[in-house]
Amino acid sequence: QVQLVESGGGLVQAGGSLRLSCAASGRTFSPYVMAWFRQVPGKEREFVSEIRWSGYTTSYADSVKARLTISRDNAKNTVYLQMNSLKPEDTAVYYCAASSAPSYLAAHRYDYWGQGTQVTVSS
Repeated sequence: QVQLVESGGGLVQAGGSLRLSCAASGRTFSPYVMAWFRQVPGKEREFVSEIRWSGYTTSYADSVKARLTISRDNAKNTVYLQMNSLKPEDTAVYYCAASSAPSYLAAHRYDYWGQGTQVTVSS
């Protein structure tokens, strides 16, 4: 069984930065891809960014390009999301996810999810 644990959320002023981490544990953790999604109350979970576990292919939602950067450390089984120039509309619960197959950026294709970490950006 794979467990994903997010950390690094918090309250920040607009224009500020946060770095989210997602640590994965499990005896044979070897995903095809890992990703970050976010969700606000009353809305569907939204794709933010994705990174292949092998190679350097990344994807971003248009709304976060040039402000957020996804990276990984395979030795630590950890994926990161560096969030710069944050805006109030970035306020959400951020979830880490892992998929054992190509995801096509669709939430339902991910096998494992973390519990989420709250990010709040004040104006």
